Amino acid sequence: MTADPTGRIVLLNGTSSSGKTTLVRALQAILPEPWLEIGIDRFVFSLPKQYLDQPLWSEVFRYVMPDGDADGPFRIETGPLGQRLVLGMHATAAALAGQGLNVIVDHVLLEDDWLADCRARWAAFDLLVVGVRCPLEVVVERERTRKDRTIGQAEAQFHVVHRHGGYDLEVDTSASSPEEGAALIATALEARSMTRPNVS
Repeated sequence: MTADPTGRIVLLNGTSSSGKTTLVRALQAILPEPWLEIGIDRFVFSLPKQYLDQPLWSEVFRYVMPDGDADGPFRIETGPLGQRLVLGMHATAAALAGQGLNVIVDHVLLEDDWLADCRARWAAFDLLVVGVRCPLEVVVERERTRKDRTIGQAEAQFHVVHRHGGYDLEVDTSASSPEEGAALIATALEARSMTRPNVS
């Protein structure tokens, strides 16, 4: 009997500034096998620079102010290029896992059908879906102090990204350190690996 060569996927979903990237680093540091990290920010920032500013940024994501109030909270709509980019990221994760590589996907599930697309594309792989939670006031403060995020983005995402539910595990980054959160995920992965069948 030989080990299944198929890679595994961990999906981390949470708002901007919820601590996903730090959690990924802590997880990579303690897992015994190499795990690649891909994420929505990495894909967005691989675009040509002109797409990261208006007017082309609206082809990726649009920040829509309610009732024309420029000072109020906004909602985020995915543009046509953003949609293709995200679905391409899902396909990339499947291609990597198909080569026997383990993948951590750092995601912000803004659209209702994105999780369904992930599950469909990754159906052949062992998938662990993790909700990365953090209170609104904490992510807003992190966003304010980081200097590299669009102010209001975390709040716009906060009531959207977790609406689908269905997590295998949840981690609250305001209540646990990155190392503690990573240990929870690693434990869940180990438990699942013990039940995975080998193939000959």
